[in-house]
Formats: sequence, structure tokens, C-alpha cells
Amino acid sequence: MTSTQARALGAPTGAPSLGGVRGLALAAHRLDRCRNLAEVTDSGAQLARQILDARSVAICRIEQETCRVLATEPAPNGTRESLLATSSFRAADRPALRTLLRDRTSWVAHAPGLAPDADPGDAVESAALETMGNVSGLAAPVVVNGSVWGQLYAARGAGQELFGIDDVAAAEVVAALVAGAVARVDLEDQVRHLVADDPLTGLGNRRVADHAAEQALEADGETCVVMCDVDGLKRVNDEFGHHAGDDLLRACADVLRQVHDQLPGSTAARLGGDEFCLVTVGQSRATVSQTVARTLAAYPLPHGSAISWGIASTADARVEAPRALFRRADAAQYQAKRNRARVNQARERRNAESAVTVDRLITAVVAAVLAAQTGEVTRLCALAAAATAALGGSTWTVLGDADGVPVAVARGGTPSDDTTGVRTLSVEHAPWVVRVETTAPDDATEALTDALQALIDVAIQGAR
Repeated sequence: MTSTQARALGAPTGAPSLGGVRGLALAAHRLDRCRNLAEVTDSGAQLARQILDARSVAICRIEQETCRVLATEPAPNGTRESLLATSSFRAADRPALRTLLRDRTSWVAHAPGLAPDADPGDAVESAALETMGNVSGLAAPVVVNGSVWGQLYAARGAGQELFGIDDVAAAEVVAALVAGAVARVDLEDQVRHLVADDPLTGLGNRRVADHAAEQALEADGETCVVMCDVDGLKRVNDEFGHHAGDDLLRACADVLRQVHDQLPGSTAARLGGDEFCLVTVGQSRATVSQTVARTLAAYPLPHGSAISWGIASTADARVEAPRALFRRADAAQYQAKRNRARVNQARERRNAESAVTVDRLITAVVAAVLAAQTGEVTRLCALAAAATAALGGSTWTVLGDADGVPVAVARGGTPSDDTTGVRTLSVEHAPWVVRVETTAPDDATEALTDALQALIDVAIQGAR
């Protein structure tokens, strides 16, 4: 490579040439330092352009017989170049690409209008070269693990020599170096996935969570750890099978992803079993708590399960190690779990008490209605009196319709001086309205009202 060529390629004057074995060795070393696919394709395109003394180079990915450009060198600076960089090509429309896929062979083509004395090669490729103002082009397959992964495409412009057999050989070596780097970073990605990801949920594992906490504590800003536990996993496993339990864990992971998406810089992980966590950095405790609570309310878990969670923050106290933050969050989570259990137990107790109250109401009212004389008013008065007594109330009223206005037809009971906890239940069966008092818990109101409505329907039907 001459100094003029080096300047044209963006290389400093006096830089060693990338031609020959020395250039290929340098390319191998540089590709070996790449740590992801983007670095591999970008470096591969830059190196190939210099080694092949090309006007432009593209590294392309071929999937389902469709070729897509991943990296170009130099970067597109015009409409035509930009169009090429964002285009995709089907093998069905490009015979040379179809041959490259089938036979894993390189090809060379020349623009007939710019190189009239040369064999143009594939008609579609030579026409494409002429459209782009290039004089010569070649492509070499990038073969990864025995299959054509993609291709290296290079073009030379007017004033440059046509690609020849030596250029094809150099392109194939560069393509092989790129293929080796692609296989390596792909394997490293798979290993990282196996080491860092939970196979059931796809979240990070404990190692990822620990590392995230360490990095967060070293950074500026508040660090929070949210510990989560799935309530009801054992019940779901026992009642519906372990496949349902796995679905429940995946649902919990999806909820944490929703939280993660709303908190930039956060890390969601499954620590094992039914334990999950979230590590945040640069977010206040209040913001994290509100986001978690809001998201859990918006995305309830299946089978009546729920997530108990607790949070710890570096704003609460000085934390020297991630483990201390995890322990405090875990303690807060267990406290929340105990609180939830107490609330559930109280709810179950009230539900049981409500069921007993409803049974007592039905027994008392049915007996009173059966013993009453015929007639709607008589039976409704008997119902109201029996219901009030069964529900711990003091007074009752039966109202009838008088030209669209409810008017008391009968009243009963003795008003009490202590009205603490006394409520009125009102049910209607046109033209009648029955109002009874009760001291039953508020959460029994719906069940008691439904029972009274059914009893009134029966009482009226029996009176006719």
C-alpha cells in the first residue's frame, strides 16, 4: 500500500501495509480482540477494505436465503450507498448469491461499461456494479460451523485494477478469519447465557444479581434491592401440577421484566426456587417502591397467587457489602409475607363468619315465613322481623309504592340507643322495599343482600 493509498483509506501515512501475510496476521490479531458480533463485522469490513485495496466492503448475513448487510466500510455517505447498506437481497433474484450458498464458492464480476475488455461474469452482479459506479466486485462466503453464515462483498471503483485470482484468495482468507471470530463470539455468548441466565425464566441468576449489586454500590447514586417471593407456588404445584408451577414462575418473571423496563439501569434476576430480586441504581426508594407496587397491581399472577416483596436502600443506612443490602431486603420481604398471611387469615375468618351468618339468616327467615299467614304484607313483615333478629339489628321497615313514592306500610322492633356498627340493608321486589338492620361485618353485605333478595322473592311467590 502506497502513502497515497493509505491516506485514501483513512490510514496514517507511514503505516505498515496490510497486504500479504503480514496484513492477514494483523487482521487475525485484531479480530481475536473483538468481543461481540458488531465488533467482528465492523473490524472485518475495515480490515478487508485495506487488505483488498477496495473502494468499499460489506459484511453480510445470509438467513433463509436472504442476504442482509451488517456492516459497511466506509460508512455510507450518499443516497446510493445508504440504500445499499440497508438493502436485503434474495438468492432467488441473485444467481451468484445462489451459487455461493449452494457451492460455497466465491465469485468475481465486472461492470461491462467500465471494463469493456473483461469478462463481466454474472449479469445481475455486473449490472449492480455499474449502477453503483463500481468497476469490479467480488464476494467470498463466510462459513461458520459448516454452513454459509454470510458473505464478504468488496468493490473497486474506476481507476483501480480489476479483482483477480489473488484478490479472491485474500478475500477468502479474510472471510475465514471473520468466520472464526463469529463462531468464537457466538460460543462466548452461549456460555455467558448458560452461566448467567436462569433457564426457566430467562432472567439473570444469583451471580448476575450479586454482580449488579456490586457494580451499583461502586457507582454514584442510591442503590435499591427488592426481594420478591411467590406466595402460593406449593399450592399451585400440588393442585395443578409442576408445569403450572413453572408457568407461575415465568409469569412472575414477566412482571419483574415490566418493572425492569420502567427503571433504567435495573437488573432482574431469579435467585432460585420462588425467590426473585431486582437491583436498581440511581433510582430513589420511593420511585422503586411505587413502580413495583403499581406494576404488581396491574399484572396479577394466575391461580390467585401473589408476590410478597420488600425493599432495602443505601439511603436507609450505610452499606459496605451487597450481602447486607440483600439481607435487609429479605427481612422486609418476610415481614410483608407475614403481614399478607395475617390479612388472608382474617379475610378467611370473616368469610367463614359471613357464611355462618347467611345460614342463620336463611334458617330464621324460612321458618318465620312458613309460620306466617298468607298475604304479601304479612309474609314480608314476618321476613323482616326474623331477618333483623338473626342479623343482630333492632328495627325493620316494609315500604310500598304510593304513586311512585315509597311509603312505610309496617314497622317493627325497638330502636337501640347504641347504634355502633349498625347498618341498614335494603332490598326491593316491586312494589315492595324491605329494610332491615344488621351488625354483621361490612364484607358480608353482598352475601346477605343476595340471600335477602332470594328470600323475598320466595316469600312473595308463596303469598300468591
